[in-house]
Amino acid sequence: VQLVESGGGLVQPGESLRLSCAASGFTFSSYHMSWYRQAPGKERELVARITSIGDFTDYADSVKGRFTISRDNAKNTVYLQMNSLKPEDTALYYCNALRSRLGGAIQYWGQGTQVTVSS
Repeated sequence: VQLVESGGGLVQPGESLRLSCAASGFTFSSYHMSWYRQAPGKERELVARITSIGDFTDYADSVKGRFTISRDNAKNTVYLQMNSLKPEDTALYYCNALRSRLGGAIQYWGQGTQVTVSS
């Protein structure tokens, strides 16, 4: 099982980035997908999530209207389009796959991709 994030980098405030998370080793279309982030000294927080078939999305209040999560089940990939980036968006961004099953959930994590917003 692998979740490989990419697309992070250093940008200036107001700019955009698109993160990608490529999945392999499991049935991607059966899993809800999420993006989390963790800034230095802070707890990991949920940024956005999308259901397995992409019919519902949810966002943290801090990113609503600026970030968009999407997925392509044919490519086993989930995306996070981040617009109007702010310095407080600086964090390590992680991809998460979750499937609820009787007896417990199964979830996988990627290694993360760094996003730094600074002038």
